[in-house]
Amino acid sequence: QVQLVESGGGVVQPGGSLGLSCAASGSIFSIYRMGWYRQAPGKQRRLVATITSGGITNYADSVKGRFTISRDNAKNTVYLQMNSLKPEDTAEYYCNVQRRLRDATTYDYWGQGTQVTVSS
Repeated sequence: QVQLVESGGGVVQPGGSLGLSCAASGSIFSIYRMGWYRQAPGKQRRLVATITSGGITNYADSVKGRFTISRDNAKNTVYLQMNSLKPEDTAEYYCNVQRRLRDATTYDYWGQGTQVTVSS
């Protein structure tokens, strides 16, 4: 079992920056991908950014050039640096961890969510 603890949410003005972090513990072996999803009120949860164990990244088009995902494998932590924030970035942000076993079986784990509000 994997436990995820998120931190770093808050309120920021448009154009500002905010950094999120998510630390994984428990059965942290075989972690293949870590990432961030977000969900705004009345909307579905959507992918923001992911990073594999090999460092391959994937970003939603809406955040490319503004957000940067990174990971520290020694600390089992994934980060999301958010720059040039816009009001439409306002959402609950959820950390996601995917374990992939040798037989290709996958398991997904989710953080508790952290609120990001971009407003003047």
